[in-house]
Amino acid sequence: MYYIAGLAIPPSTQAVEGLAVLTTFSFIYNVISRTRAIAPVAEAEAGPVRTMPSSFIAKIVSPIHALAGFAPPATYMLCVTFNRFTQPAWMQRMGLPNNYMTQDTKVALRVAACASTILLLRFIGITFTHLGNQWHAIGRREKPKVVQTGPYAVVRHPLYRNVLIQQALFAVMYWSYAPLVGLCIAAGGFAVKMSIEEDLIMKDPAVAAEYRAYMQRVPARIIPFLW
Repeated sequence: MYYIAGLAIPPSTQAVEGLAVLTTFSFIYNVISRTRAIAPVAEAEAGPVRTMPSSFIAKIVSPIHALAGFAPPATYMLCVTFNRFTQPAWMQRMGLPNNYMTQDTKVALRVAACASTILLLRFIGITFTHLGNQWHAIGRREKPKVVQTGPYAVVRHPLYRNVLIQQALFAVMYWSYAPLVGLCIAAGGFAVKMSIEEDLIMKDPAVAAEYRAYMQRVPARIIPFLW
């Protein structure tokens, strides 16, 4: 028997799949809700996005990483739910190896990934709070400012870091390679998008000098000392 948030989880396959589905739904619902709540506030307080990148790559990079991030969890949630909380055969063929651990260890890791996702939602909420009215998909708002508090005091793009962490957690939660593919695509998209975003900031005389100093003080984009 495993316990999470005070709930007793029997180590059956369907129970673990049900927990993973419930956790996935909670994650997607929370992220979409926060985004829908912050968008009108950002536009009202900081104005509309007035500077947008013009290149073709810049226009497609956000949809690409968004699709890579949401396709695996959405597919898992729908297919497993309609298959009575059992992974379809085609999904099981994408499973991570089971050769090096017992079934109980695998279940424990999957349950731990679910618990970690709930914890990560807390950090995502903190990041949204500090980002505040500067949230945008890509581009610069009419009243820009450099956010340097909370998670932004550690790395310059903490929301992207959270997305990559969540993709890794999904891989363990679903015991599947599919989210790792999404992670690689999202990481590539973020690498391109971060350069585009920072180039736009450096061309904005209102915040360029402040952001240059911020870059020197916080050199890491996603992972301290590495990236």
